[in-house]
Amino acid sequence: MFDDKYKFTVVDRFLKYVKIDTQSDEESTSFPSTEKQKNLSKYLSEELKSLGLKDAVMDEWGYVMATVPGNTAKDVPTIAFISHVDTSPAVTGANVNPIIHKDYQGGDIKLPNDPNQVIKVSDNPELLDMKGFDIITTDGTTLLGADNKSGVAEIVDAVNYLITHPEIKHGTIKVCFTPDEETGRGTEKISLEKLNAKYAYTVDGSSRGEIESETFSADAVVIKFHGKNIHPGYAKGKMVNSVRVASAFMESLPKDKLSPETTDGRDGYVHCTNFNGTEELTTVKFIIRDFDTPKLKEYEDLLKQLAEKTVQQYPGARLEFEAIEQYRNMKEVLDNYPWVMDNAIEGMKRLNIKPILSPIRGGTDGSRLSFMGLPTPNIFAGEHSFHSKLEWVAIQDMELVVKLIVEISKVWEEKA
Repeated sequence: MFDDKYKFTVVDRFLKYVKIDTQSDEESTSFPSTEKQKNLSKYLSEELKSLGLKDAVMDEWGYVMATVPGNTAKDVPTIAFISHVDTSPAVTGANVNPIIHKDYQGGDIKLPNDPNQVIKVSDNPELLDMKGFDIITTDGTTLLGADNKSGVAEIVDAVNYLITHPEIKHGTIKVCFTPDEETGRGTEKISLEKLNAKYAYTVDGSSRGEIESETFSADAVVIKFHGKNIHPGYAKGKMVNSVRVASAFMESLPKDKLSPETTDGRDGYVHCTNFNGTEELTTVKFIIRDFDTPKLKEYEDLLKQLAEKTVQQYPGARLEFEAIEQYRNMKEVLDNYPWVMDNAIEGMKRLNIKPILSPIRGGTDGSRLSFMGLPTPNIFAGEHSFHSKLEWVAIQDMELVVKLIVEISKVWEEKA
């Protein structure tokens, strides 16, 4: 039974974390992609030490790891709880001004500093279940950072609860905060030997009850269209404008399928994320997603065929095509370890949370971690409308996740 007198710290921690700009940069080749991510990571390592986790440390790459020692005589597998510190490259995370809308009574939420930013119930049906809850948003000028600082705050508060309630029996628990999840590079430098966990959970999901063992498989594609430049006053019959070539290629893509705008459910997609060029060179970047891994190759072949066909129409143009593996559907691994999901589901049921088993139309650090030998499903953190200025999270959901992390830890001990 969770201590009803416990004073949650999750909100206070969250409001501090979102003030620290940790936006990552998908164009960067360094690791982490932005040094400012380490500002929060360093703070977290010190915060964990202050809670009594003596081995808490931030390594040279910005990973934070710490151990909550087990307090049971049972041989319990070591589990880890993982969240990421970085926020999306798509929207600024600087000068975040969080606002708490207490006792939400329904309806759209207008964000005060930008009249164009309105959290609409029609776009956020989860709000229908939030009457009486306290909703945290931004002022409309930045993202909030609930993705994934809500998860970070929930894990830290759960640690605080376990430390202050030694009567709760649990095995060894590892805490890990990663950089650069949003760039797809969150596990690039991680040391699983140092983490030393057998199983893990990322706390990076959305709606209350979500638990996910299936993600997209993902690749990236970079296509470079090379043209020929010459002074435009003397270009007739000589210039090959790479921007024009690349634009013709974009126009050749399917209009009614394969894009994020035309797909949902279990449909995959091909999505252009960047188009940048001059007369001489235009680079077009894509992300390719599908739950069925072999389909990635089909989509990549289609892009290559369309690009080659387009270049043939512009004599003198040429292209370079590169496909880059990003991550794979973690279901391919997690199906071999059903007890990891079962224990999380049991924890939810004990808290009267209805488990929602759904595939993620995206990925988490757990995708790569699972294939690296650390089976890692994803549990909800309460974050909604992430990667946008309309991001929001409910305080009551955050507190529920704190309880869930504690309950999952108890389930593993009891079943050992």
